[in-house]
Amino acid sequence: MKPKVLISDALSPRAVDIFKERGLDVDLKVGMKPDEIKAVIGQYDGLAIRSSTKAIADLISAATKLKVIGRAGIGVDNVDVPAATARGIVVMNTPFGNSITTAEHAIAMMFALARQLPAANASTHAGKWEKSKFMGVEVTGKTLGIIGCGNIGSIVADRALGLKMKVIAYDPFLTPERAQTLGVEKVELDQLFPRADFITLHTPLTDQTRGVIDAKALAKCKKGVRIINCARGGLIVEADLKTALDSGQVAGAALDVFAEEPAKQHPLFGNENVVCTPHLGASTTEAQENVALQIAEQMSDFLLTGAVSNALNMPSVSAEDAPKLRPYMKLAEQLGSFAGQMIQSGIKTVSIEYAGHVAALNTKPLSSLALTGLLRPSLDLVNMVNAPVIAKERGIKISETKHESEGDYQTLMRLTIETDQGKLQLGGTLFSGKPRIVTIDDVKLEAELTPRMLFVRNEDKPGFIGLLGTKLGGAKINIANFTLGRSEPGANAVSLVAIDSDVPAALLGEIKKLPGVVNVYNLQFAN
Repeated sequence: MKPKVLISDALSPRAVDIFKERGLDVDLKVGMKPDEIKAVIGQYDGLAIRSSTKAIADLISAATKLKVIGRAGIGVDNVDVPAATARGIVVMNTPFGNSITTAEHAIAMMFALARQLPAANASTHAGKWEKSKFMGVEVTGKTLGIIGCGNIGSIVADRALGLKMKVIAYDPFLTPERAQTLGVEKVELDQLFPRADFITLHTPLTDQTRGVIDAKALAKCKKGVRIINCARGGLIVEADLKTALDSGQVAGAALDVFAEEPAKQHPLFGNENVVCTPHLGASTTEAQENVALQIAEQMSDFLLTGAVSNALNMPSVSAEDAPKLRPYMKLAEQLGSFAGQMIQSGIKTVSIEYAGHVAALNTKPLSSLALTGLLRPSLDLVNMVNAPVIAKERGIKISETKHESEGDYQTLMRLTIETDQGKLQLGGTLFSGKPRIVTIDDVKLEAELTPRMLFVRNEDKPGFIGLLGTKLGGAKINIANFTLGRSEPGANAVSLVAIDSDVPAALLGEIKKLPGVVNVYNLQFAN
């Protein structure tokens, strides 16, 4: 029997043709109500959607045959990925299909802002001729500050350079070599704000980037700066932006995204210095066509051959390799996550070494999982399929080596990350099939990673453990386990403390002030 696909949102007619040409049965039923989709979803192997259909838990529970959900576009806010994963349903998206379109929209918004085009257009349509009112600025020779210089940001940079702008970019994962290739100047965020005439945002919304443009950031900016956001609404504290616009600190803003959408009422609406569009970044004929064709090809490949592309919840692992790799997969992601939560500067190289039993396996998915864990603290929508692509875009050099001979352990995975500020090395193995961290730089130890951990680097001095325990105990933070290690007496030491609750920022600051403490990190790991 042929696999059967339901398309419940408006996609290009060519997507229907692709499914049929590949030998699948396809039904195009756009505009169905949620209950109507739920009533029929049990008949289908695949569900192709855009943003209208909500693939939430109750729909997924009724999808008894469903094997894959394909989202034509990058965002999966309308898909309950954990629920799909629990049911064994692969969730795919098309993360790169609308990059050019979004970048071009940002450039268009910059021009509209620089020349006050929307306000001038409205005035002229109203029969006024206010030529002297709308005095714009040139973009030629101006400095464009890009926050987030990944796939979309790098396209914006290329277009801006063509406009004879000077481009500076902040991105923790942008290496100096990649910046040189792009023709941009890599800067820190505090350097970008006072230098930029225009600032455009192209970073995902994460805990690290939420509110990156706030009152403090705006106060550092050049007076009269203009800000463009075609990425995510939560990147800007909108109340702070309004205050800066009212004071003249910010000359204008162009917003395609908002903290709450749909934005039908907003404090910034009606301000002639603010250009607003209704999340049009991906809204071009070409982009809609691209993502529709890509999702049709990806879903067809999966349903017919089992090939996986751009999956958010499934590794690219064959049925033969899966049982052998499963315990190593958790180890790989934990090593990457450990490093990703510690690194605060641009990554230059990532070296992944396999020794002993693991070296005889298919290690490519393990390396992808390690990269996923490494990048995820700073980037959303990263998975083991697209992590190598994202790393390559940022100029990160990846190397993998294997040694089947055993050393201190029967099997060992070692991750070495070189950054702008130095090198970090982590080693892990399996004990009774369970992941363990066994080296951190030159320090040997043996630790299981739990959901909440405190990691401390300190000088090996008497009394430190007692001081740390007293601080945590005084804050009523229970210690579940305490692992110590040192390179040699009196030298470098580390503490990995399993705790039952997160350490508040204020307490983290107090711990940093303890004698001998070099650094301290709050770490979280998936079960």
